[in-house]
Amino acid sequence: MRSKLKRGSLLIIAVFLLIVPFLTIYTGIYQKIPQSYLPTHTPGPPPPGPPPKPIYKPVSEIPPPIVDNFPRAASANSTADLLPIPKWNAPPDRHVAEKTPLFIGFTRNWRLLQQTVVSYITGGWPPGDIYVVENTGTMFSNRDGLLTLQNPFYLDHDRLINIFGINVISTPTLLTFAQLQNFYVHIALEKGWENYFWSHMDVVAISDEEYDRDPYQSLYMRAVEVMRETVRPEYGPWAARWFAYDRLSLIRTKAYTDVGGWDTMIPFYMTDCDMHERLFMKGFKLENADAAKIWDVSTSLDDLELLYQRGTKATESKKDMSVQGEVGAPQLNSPIYQALLHKLDDMQHQKSSNSAGRNTWQARQRGGHGEPFYRDPEGFEKAILMTIDFGRKVFEEKWGRGPCNLRESGLVEEDAWKVVLDWETPEVQAQAKKDQKHAEEAKAMKDKEKEVKPDTREEAAT
Repeated sequence: MRSKLKRGSLLIIAVFLLIVPFLTIYTGIYQKIPQSYLPTHTPGPPPPGPPPKPIYKPVSEIPPPIVDNFPRAASANSTADLLPIPKWNAPPDRHVAEKTPLFIGFTRNWRLLQQTVVSYITGGWPPGDIYVVENTGTMFSNRDGLLTLQNPFYLDHDRLINIFGINVISTPTLLTFAQLQNFYVHIALEKGWENYFWSHMDVVAISDEEYDRDPYQSLYMRAVEVMRETVRPEYGPWAARWFAYDRLSLIRTKAYTDVGGWDTMIPFYMTDCDMHERLFMKGFKLENADAAKIWDVSTSLDDLELLYQRGTKATESKKDMSVQGEVGAPQLNSPIYQALLHKLDDMQHQKSSNSAGRNTWQARQRGGHGEPFYRDPEGFEKAILMTIDFGRKVFEEKWGRGPCNLRESGLVEEDAWKVVLDWETPEVQAQAKKDQKHAEEAKAMKDKEKEVKPDTREEAAT
């Protein structure tokens, strides 16, 4: 046993004595080698630092909160608590034989929507025929009273239905303008309406009490008269009648379905141009008509009670600017009515001359944070503008040009999506001629090759 341990110890000592000289020699040689010949040590990447923090956009100035523009309606318990409509503008005691549904679409800005609705009611439109189509994308939040006045998408269902006596239909989700128009057509088909009216929600429409006609007719009765004139067979194939362009429109349902409805690939601007041009191409008539005074506005009257009054002078509360009453018996084309016309003229001018654009009213409200389906108001507006730009490009690709006068340029319905973009420009026309020439030369060369090359089937047969 001892001899084995002795032999093992001697073996370890021998190995050690061999390794030590070798390491000494190797170290000396390594130290004499120039550093440039030695492999370099590349340090690894530095440890990652903290992730970058988001950089936020500048915060814009928040506009002052809005106030309701119809105090009397806000405190009313029923329609009876509102002022009566002037008797010469009141709806007929018995509804006319025709069906006269009026759609008013809504997405943002309660004050403007309420102003539009009240203007049609005081113009004699039967409240039961008015349908506000809520297109907010907030599901049943407004119906259930979950949104507040400062929320851009706020809509007072209770007031519209129980105080004004009109109807509210909610879209299942947020629709673009083209989709909303097709939704109107869908409802008309579902309810069996051969014709319907629709109006923008940023207008004020009132009866023309200056119109020299005996007997006098309200906004509503004049619109009915236009409908009766238009549906007669002798009028011819028609699609729409426009009152002040399309601030108010009378639509023939079948004409719109015959051309396939609105092109939803063009969501907003230019989709009306596309639709109307296709209707013209199909041979339908779209003509102007007159039934009322209609203003395109971006602001609201301080108190919508002014739309009811026809006395010689209105009195207002200095405290809340609400109308407290009127002086003098109501009369047709009264001083109050004339003052209203001048006020609406100013409001329309203010909109058309706004350096920031006509539709700044759409992004005026900034509240609603934390409420159901909340969307950042500025982000929502930015997304809408981006979608509008996209729609313009789709229109240009579809028809090869940007301007709306498609028929004047020689286009027909079958040209959709088949013409080259910017086909009217000299450069594109010249390139098209070159391409056609090259194509003809290539075809001629192929035809010549076929004539020279023997038929392989005949060779196989022989």
